[in-house]
Formats: sequence, C-alpha cells, structure tokens
Amino acid sequence: MPRSEHPTRRRTLRLCQLAALTLLAGASLARATPTVTVYAAASLTDALNAVIADYEADHDADIVAVYAASSTAARQIANGAPADLYVSANERWMDWLAEQDVTLTQRADLLSNRLVLIGAPQEDAEPFTPGAGQPVASRLDDGRRLAVGDPDHVPAGIYARQALESLGEWRTLEPRLARGDNVRAALALVERGEAPLGIVYRSDAQASDKVHQLGVFPADSHQPITYPLALIDPPASDAARAFRDWLTGDEAMTLFTKFGFSPAPTTRP
Repeated sequence: MPRSEHPTRRRTLRLCQLAALTLLAGASLARATPTVTVYAAASLTDALNAVIADYEADHDADIVAVYAASSTAARQIANGAPADLYVSANERWMDWLAEQDVTLTQRADLLSNRLVLIGAPQEDAEPFTPGAGQPVASRLDDGRRLAVGDPDHVPAGIYARQALESLGEWRTLEPRLARGDNVRAALALVERGEAPLGIVYRSDAQASDKVHQLGVFPADSHQPITYPLALIDPPASDAARAFRDWLTGDEAMTLFTKFGFSPAPTTRP
C-alpha cells in the first residue's frame, strides 16, 4: 500500500473515533439523572427531606432542597436563583414573587399548619391555652424573651403578630421578642434555653424533642396558615412537573401528615 495513503487513513480513523466519542457522550447525557431544585420554607425541612427520600427511592430524579425563610427564598428566586419549584409558608411571598415578573405555573395550596406556644425543657410544662384567660406574658419572668420568627418578614412571625394582636398582647410583648431569621431559628432559641417560650408551627414543635408544646393558638386569631407551591418557569422541566404533581398526591400527603402538617383545605385550579 502506498505510503501516501497512510495520512488519509489516519485522518479517517480519527474522525471515526471522534464520532464514536460524541455518540457515547450523547448517550451518557441522555442517561443523566435529572435534577430538580426546590426552594422551600424552613419549617418544611424535616418533612420535605423525608418526602424527597421517598420520591427518589422510586423515581429517576435528584431533588435538591434549599431551605430558608419564605421571604429569603422568594427574594433569591427573584434575583435569579435557579429554582424549579417554590414552596412558601404563606400566600404573601408567593404573591410577591409573581409581582416581580417571575412566571409561576401550576400554583396550588399544598399544606396547612397550626401556630403553637412552646416551652424550653427546663420550663414549666403545664398546658397553657393562649387566649383562654391567662395572658402569654404571665408566663415570662422579668427580662425573659419570647422567641418568634421576625414578624417583619418571616411568615411564622407574621402569624404570631396577628395572634398576639388578636389576643391584645402585642404591645406588651413586642419589646420582649427574640426575633429569628426563620422559624427554625426561633425554635433553636427555645431548644437552647436562650428563650423560655416561643411561637412556632405545630410541625416544628413535633420535630423537636428538646421543647414541649404548651398550647395551640385559636385558629381564628390569625390568618389561615397555608403553604402554596408553584413551578418556576420558563419552562419547567418534565422532572420538575412530575415531582410537583407527586407532592400533591396521597403518598406525599401521608408523609407530610406524620410531620404535623395537614392538607390545605382548598386547592387552586
């Protein structure tokens, strides 16, 4: 075979090798597990982690959860954070996100919760029902503080303010608040004994073995505690849509219920 043909054969062989590598790379990408990023309220941490583990066991998807105060998560999404799904602890921050020209699709009310008063381990565990006659302030010694999510932006704190205003205690207790960046920060203050009392969600109290639930605030003392969810477009991936739909189903709801949540009473179309 003439020596002059060798370079041509070598070039042809290299082109074939490159084509094969390209096909292999394409096949590898096609098999890659899709990733879904969920920005969610901090109060969902334990429940949603369990729900995600259950989902990933039976589905080819990698669900990445980012937890923060609903306000923080909404602002991050509005600033371009790569979220596929957002789950808020109130309607306000979901509405705000829509007002920032972020496209939301398949929005629905997913869960509901209750607001409770908790005590530190060393505090008197005698049951106490807010609004039943004795004021919350009567359980606080001089100089002690009440832990809450910051009422200026944290949903749990906003609900707490509404409840305390309804019970006529806001003016008395506002100067004595220990404000957390999210509801789990407020829970941690009580767990560590840095605050003798706190106002958190029922699901938070249930998640901790370092606090005890003293009582539940009257449901009509604050706005309904609702957790809406929505896909963040454009456009939501098939994996994100599948996970969103699964979250609203019976299997996921059974898990959420075990963690102290309840199904939302209404669902958006």
